[in-house]
Amino acid sequence: MQLFRKEPNFDFIAWRWQALALSLLVITGGVVLLVVRGGLPLGIDFSGGTLIVIEFEEPITEDAVRDALASVEGEKVVQQYGATDANQIMVRLPQSGPEVGTSLEEGAEAVRQALLDSAVGGFEVVGQELVGPVIGQELRQRGIQAFVFAMAGILVYIGLRFRFSFGVGAIVAVAHDIMITVSLLMFFGYELSLNVVAAMLTITGYSVNDSIVVFDRVRENLRVMRRDQFDYLVNRSVNQTLARTLITSGTTGFAVLALYVFGGEVLRGFAFTMLVGVFSGTYSTIFIAASIAILITQRRAAQRYSHPAAADQAPSRQRSKRQGRRARAS
Repeated sequence: MQLFRKEPNFDFIAWRWQALALSLLVITGGVVLLVVRGGLPLGIDFSGGTLIVIEFEEPITEDAVRDALASVEGEKVVQQYGATDANQIMVRLPQSGPEVGTSLEEGAEAVRQALLDSAVGGFEVVGQELVGPVIGQELRQRGIQAFVFAMAGILVYIGLRFRFSFGVGAIVAVAHDIMITVSLLMFFGYELSLNVVAAMLTITGYSVNDSIVVFDRVRENLRVMRRDQFDYLVNRSVNQTLARTLITSGTTGFAVLALYVFGGEVLRGFAFTMLVGVFSGTYSTIFIAASIAILITQRRAAQRYSHPAAADQAPSRQRSKRQGRRARAS
């Protein structure tokens, strides 16, 4: 197979416009969902409230649990938790007021009492999480700060190490990966939690590292392939690093997939975010980062050649200097 040859020769750059269109389609769909749903749903880490995981002795439906909790005041979220055969239901009571202290505990106790008074059968509370509104707000602020600081550090690093077009390409690829990840989180109904934020920070570094490997090869090839077109040079560099990119992404992807399948519901959001980020990072390195670098480089080259008068003046100045040196010598 061509993929396993020592030096593959796929024309990735020829598909850059189709790739950009596909990314734009996915991101647009995510933005539409964000607007329709009023933003990305916040997990209990950020919104505050009560979360209870209940394991029933007999199989039970979400509707049966909702009917049993009809007497509990306030908004309630009831959904399947974990594997279907685990008979576990998660009940979430979002924080709806400024009260702290025993109010969250009272909500959990109200859920337990309502289930005891109903005919749902035997059950056991296997997990409970209480987060006050002040803590949730603080966690949300720290999550935003961590992400902003990480992006600022990446910008400084790329700006010092690479040329302008390479740096812009890498940053656009990172932004692309984050927007794709958020869009797919919206499509599949995941909430924004601390685990998801940690995964986004991880894939940010992963995406930048992947782009740096390709750009390092581009910089090396610039020294020995000066006469070649820049788009051909970039495509050649992507092919030369393709084996490394696929092996790294594949091994990381299999590990994250195992975490998604066997890690349990608590790590499901983290694993899903990482899984999307790993493959999106590989995709953006090959198509997005390289394409942006090519577009900026070609545009700057076109601007230089769009001023023929300035280009003609340079040889004339050099001839004048040579004539002046000959005159002085004579």
